[in-house]
Order: sequence, then C-alpha cells, then structure tokens
Amino acid sequence: MQKILIDGGVSLSGEVKISGAKNSALPLLMATILADGEHRLHNVPDLADVRTTCKLLRELGVDAQMGRGVARVTNSGVSNCEASYDLVKTMRASVLCLGPLIGRFGQARVSLPGGCAIGTRPIDQHLKGLEKLGAKVQIEHGYVDASARRLTGAQIVLDMATVTGTENLMMAAVLAKGTTKIKNAAMEPEVVQLAEVLVTMGARIRGAGSESIEIEGVTELKPARCAVIPDRIEAGTLMVAAAITNGDVLLRGVHSEHLAALIEKLVEAGVAVAESPDGLRVKGPARPRPVDVTTKPYPGFATDMQAQFMALMVLARGTSVISEHIFENRFMHVQELKRMGARIQLKGSQAIVRGVKQLTGAQVMATDLRASASLVLAGLVARGRTAVHRVYHLDRGYQRLDKKLRRLGARIRRSRARPPVTIR
Repeated sequence: MQKILIDGGVSLSGEVKISGAKNSALPLLMATILADGEHRLHNVPDLADVRTTCKLLRELGVDAQMGRGVARVTNSGVSNCEASYDLVKTMRASVLCLGPLIGRFGQARVSLPGGCAIGTRPIDQHLKGLEKLGAKVQIEHGYVDASARRLTGAQIVLDMATVTGTENLMMAAVLAKGTTKIKNAAMEPEVVQLAEVLVTMGARIRGAGSESIEIEGVTELKPARCAVIPDRIEAGTLMVAAAITNGDVLLRGVHSEHLAALIEKLVEAGVAVAESPDGLRVKGPARPRPVDVTTKPYPGFATDMQAQFMALMVLARGTSVISEHIFENRFMHVQELKRMGARIQLKGSQAIVRGVKQLTGAQVMATDLRASASLVLAGLVARGRTAVHRVYHLDRGYQRLDKKLRRLGARIRRSRARPPVTIR
C-alpha cells in the first residue's frame, strides 16, 4: 500500500494539461455495449475505474483494450449479461451496464452496488425507470435481474436528478420502441456528452442538458468515435491547488463553462481567474476571503469539489459555512483536516470553518476520492511534512495528480506505507 508524502510551503507555478473526465469515460465505455463493431474513444484517463470498466466489458464478451489515452472496444456480440459482485463492489459505476444490456439484449443480471463511504446511493430510480419501460425487475440474492422482449417508450419522472440513473435510462431507451421522456433529468456535462455521442451512433435524443430529455427509439446503432471531455473536477482541484499555495498556474484543455459555479466562489474568495486562448489562468491570494458554499446538482456547486474548497477555506480570513446537500456522509475529511490544525465544527449538514493562519503537517488518512484530494491540497500549504495514507482512493479519480503537482513545483512523492503493527 502506498502513501503520499508532501513537504508544504511551495507556491505552485507553470502549466498543466487536464485529463479526460472519468465520469464521462465510464458511461461512454458502457455505451459500446449498444452497437457491434470497433469503437474508439480518445482522451480516456488512465485510472483504476477505467481499467475496471474495461475488465467488466471483457467479462461480458466485449474486447476492450486501453493504451496511451485511447480505448479500443471491439464488440462482436455480448456473450454474458452478468456483472458480478467481485467487480461491482470495487466500482459503483459498474451498474451503468444495466441499461445498455437490457436495452439491447433484453436481459441483465447486475450485482447491487451496496454501501458507499460518502452516503447512501441507491439505484431505485434506475429500476423504477426500467419498469416504466416495460422491464420485469427482480432483486434476489444481492443481484438485480431484469428482462424484457423489447423495451417500450414511456414517460419517466425521476424523484431526484440522478446522474447515473439518467445515463442508464437514456442508454436503455435508445433502442426501445417508441418515445421516452425523462423528466427531472440530470444536467451534468457528462450526461450531455453521452447523449451527443449516442446521437453520433445513430440515436435520436433531444434536450440533454435540460431537465427534460426526449429519446425516440431506433432499431440499431453504429460504433462510437469520440474524445472524452476534460475532467472538470480535476481542473477544479488544480485551481484550488494554485489558490491555496498563492500560486500562478495555467490550466490547458479545460472547459471553463463547466466550472462556472466554482469560478464564481473562487473569485469571491479573492482568487484571480482569467480566460485566455491558452487556457485558464489561476493566481492565488496571500490569504483567501471566507466564502459560504452550498452543494447542489449541476449547474450548482459540485459536491465533488466540496472537500477541496473546504481545504482552501480552512486558511481564510474569517468564518465560512459549507453546506452539503447531496451526500449525508461527506464530511469525513473534516477530522483529518483538524489533525493538521483546522478549526471546523460540524452541525448536521453544515461545516462551520473558522480560518487559521497556518496548517501543520501530520499523518492523515483518506476516506474517499475527494477527501484524499483535500488532504493533498492541505499538505501543499502545511508547515512540515504531511503523509496521506490510502491513496488508492486518489488513483480512482485522478490521473497521476501527484506527478502533475510535482511539475508545478510541489515537493510531493509516493512512498510505500509500512504495514500496521499488530499488538498482542
């Protein structure tokens, strides 16, 4: 098991290129189930979750290979419609194979994702929507068994704007008979890209990016050719890295329109953010101003940026309030930040952050993907050495973040963590 060691106190400077978005690459890879032939996806990030998705596709009988940012998927017919527990337990997004399998082959057996460190993330909206489309759904022995001769278009009103639910139902509906309308759909850029790529494959989809998506079913699709959009969460994390270290960093290959809510809050905190033909330039203040933040579905402030922004607010000149309205258990990084000297008080779904002048390095433990990023950010500015343990969380969603930070001047490296000592 590895840990990341950071000697803080360096202002970051230079240029960094943003990788492809994990949350776009995963549904796009699953969409290859929908059409025979050779699919080619460019700008695919080299991440643990991407490798797991390719492994899942291979278990289904689809040849999926990944190399140098390109995923080549050759689909000559799925031979297995089951996503086993062993794979789904390592990556919740495995459930995204449910929609394309039932939509194209009329059957799917997918392990229930189970619990999640940051809160309950049920798939009831996925199943409710599939039943509306005519699928027979049963849950037995920890698996979802779904079957249908052919799905039929229907109106689906989601109880909440779920990203994976919207994506799953959209992929199920593209080959259904008739027209499907998804109300209260998620509006994230990753949902929009999936819809756009499905259209290039021959699907008929209107309204992606709004609360209402309409899909007119077709009988078949052709292989996908596309480039994955830049990862807005990686971009946001690196923007905060520049801000928290009083740095000056140019981000290349970023879609600033996907970051509007974050940019607004960074500017409010005193961070200079400027667009140019070369990219997005971020210059940090000597010390940020306090800013209140409430997480909301896109286009609101992303829950996936809450932990990183909190790391910035820990050093603000005053008190800020961070409200988490998406996941009920997404403040687990708070105790670790407090080990570094942060002053944070939790009150239900709110974190009251009283800024301090200085953090100090400490041994800290990552509990989830974005929490690990927040601890790395805090380590960049802390006095002394910070050791972040359980960095496998970080590698699920960031492509070599430590190397990118090192190129910007950070004193950061990986080291093998010693196994825990057993006391008898």
